[in-house]
Amino acid sequence: MRLSARARIVGWMLLVVGLALSVSIAATWTILWVRLNDRVNAELANETDKLRKYTAEVQARGGRAPDDVSRFLADYLAINAPDRWETFFTIVDGAPDKITAVTPPARLDADEALVRRLAAADRPRTDWGESAAGTVRYAVIPVRVAGDPRQAHLVVAIFYDRERAEIVDAVGALALTAALALVLAGTAGWLVAGRVLAPVRLVRQTAERISDSADLTRRLEVVGDDDVAALAATFNHMLDRLERAFAVQRDFVDDAGHELRTPITVIRGHLELMGDDPDDRVQTLALVIDELDRMNRIVDDLLTLAKSEQPGFLSIEEVELADLTVSVVAKARALGDRRWRVEDMAEARVAADRHRLTQALMQLAANAVRHTGADDVIAVGSAVRGREVELWVSDSGPGVPPADRERIFGRFVRGGPRAGSQDGAGLGLAIVRSIARAHGGDVRVDDAAIGGARFVITIPMREVR
Repeated sequence: MRLSARARIVGWMLLVVGLALSVSIAATWTILWVRLNDRVNAELANETDKLRKYTAEVQARGGRAPDDVSRFLADYLAINAPDRWETFFTIVDGAPDKITAVTPPARLDADEALVRRLAAADRPRTDWGESAAGTVRYAVIPVRVAGDPRQAHLVVAIFYDRERAEIVDAVGALALTAALALVLAGTAGWLVAGRVLAPVRLVRQTAERISDSADLTRRLEVVGDDDVAALAATFNHMLDRLERAFAVQRDFVDDAGHELRTPITVIRGHLELMGDDPDDRVQTLALVIDELDRMNRIVDDLLTLAKSEQPGFLSIEEVELADLTVSVVAKARALGDRRWRVEDMAEARVAADRHRLTQALMQLAANAVRHTGADDVIAVGSAVRGREVELWVSDSGPGVPPADRERIFGRFVRGGPRAGSQDGAGLGLAIVRSIARAHGGDVRVDDAAIGGARFVITIPMREVR
């Protein structure tokens, strides 16, 4: 049977707590057992010392030694009451003589075999015995007085099983308490584990629903700042990336299908209508090659847009802004016969992808060429403003109407009439925005000081580490 994570956590917790409680109970039992033995032996030794002290006190008060051993021991029993589960009795000339007034759990003085064995002792000793009340720990102390020839013994007995029963009861109560504590811990652990693992269950349930419905818009509610909350946040972040990845894939498929359908239709139509005339064949072949080149550019642009959403899109390095600005102007001169110039240069270094920034600025330069004439000015510049870097391309062309300044950065959006002979697919400015946003920035259109449009790429100022 497959156990849930909640059951496994509670099970392991109960196992650990149960082992800890078991060790605690076993240690408590051992300690109490050892202390019981020590206490019993100490009590027997104490009774022997008390008898010696009593004898010394009697001699000190009376000025002479006692002459009747039976009366001497009777007087001693009269003033020395036994503790709980203890009994004292005397043996005189091998026969039981006196016993304490407190009724013991069992009459040891009635056990003839035990009395004979005790009466044979010629020195103080301790031993174990059995009685109707269980195991007994006893001490027998030989007693003689100068004026009485009879041999006497004082017997101090402790009912060991009764003392041990108290320990058994205490440990039993401890075990019962531990069992109740284990039940309470298990209940509390089950509730706490359920609360802690609730986000994990939500992750699983959300993943199942996404798997069944392909709905990537679902998100988990992140509560708290612990590891489970971090898991939920990470899962949401993963869903964000998956949603973006699927959106990019969907856009790529939709855009490719939309844009490639026209050149494919054109190519197919001209090939179907192509005759045997050599001139017609040459014209058709030139048209087909031109359309294939256009399809290749569209595919390259779409792939660039798709890759811009991936983590490895940028290759960060240290970029010298002044060198970047000059090199872009040098490369852009080949795009068209315009009045090219460097408007400003930032003497700073920034952590960025030089290749992608060059690609974005060249796209803006090509866009400026398409919207300007031979006598127009195109300027490239860079500057550091606070914690931001600005890279721009300005032109003296017709500019961009305010209503179109956001729309033109969409995919397959074309501006007004162009001076160039070739129309693009409307992906250039979308690529510029994707490169800017990949750097953590954006792109905008302003009015240029030289009369046309000024496209400005803004990225954060970061240093290479």
